[in-house]
Amino acid sequence: MLPSELLISRHSGEELTPKRMSIAAKNLEMAEELIGIFASSRGATQGELNRQLLELEGEDTDYRIKRGLAHLLKAKIAEGLSRLLADTYTLYLKTHNFHWNVTGPMFNTLHLMFETQYNELALAVDLIAERIRALGYPAPGTYSEYTKLSSILETSGVPKANEMIRLLVEGQEAVVRTARSIFPLLEEVNDEPSADLLTQRMQVHEKTAWMLRSLLEE
Repeated sequence: MLPSELLISRHSGEELTPKRMSIAAKNLEMAEELIGIFASSRGATQGELNRQLLELEGEDTDYRIKRGLAHLLKAKIAEGLSRLLADTYTLYLKTHNFHWNVTGPMFNTLHLMFETQYNELALAVDLIAERIRALGYPAPGTYSEYTKLSSILETSGVPKANEMIRLLVEGQEAVVRTARSIFPLLEEVNDEPSADLLTQRMQVHEKTAWMLRSLLEE
C-alpha cells in the first residue's frame, strides 16, 4: 500500500492530474498508474479523494508527487534488472554447456574462451542480483522465474562449434538490448549506481560479441 503522501494532485473534471510538475510524456502513464494504485489501496470514494487532495495541496506538492513517481520508477528499474539477471544467468548456463560439449579442430581455443566467458558471467550475476536487493526488491533466483523473464531461449541438443559461436553472439547481443532498455528509467530518478552497472555490462557484452563474431569471419 502506498502512503498518502505519494499522491498529491488536483481534481480536474473527472480526472485526477498531477499538479505543478513537469512530467515527461512517457511517465504520464506511470503517474496515472500511481493514482490508480493509491485509490484502490485506500478504497476511497471520489469525494474522499477530493477532500484529501484539497488538504494536501501546498508548496511541497511537487516534491511529494516526485517521491511517488520515484517509488514507481524504482520498482520498474528493479523489474528491468530482473530481466537482465535472467538473461545473464541463461547466457551463463548456455556458455558453460558449450564449454563442456564443444568439439572439433577449434576445441582448445573455444573451450578456454567459453570458460573465461562463463566465469565473467557468474560474477556479473552476483552484481546484478545485489543491485536489485539494494533497491529494496527480491532478486529472482529460480529456473521458472528465469524462463519467464529471459529473452534468451534454451538450446536443445549439442550444436556444432560454429553454431555454438553464433548462438553465443545472439545471447551477448540480447543482454545488451535488455540493459539498454532500462536506461530511460534511470534518467528520471538519477540512479547512478544502476547506470554504472549497466554501462559496464554493455561494454563487456559488446566486446565479447565482437570477439565471438570475429571467429565466424572467413
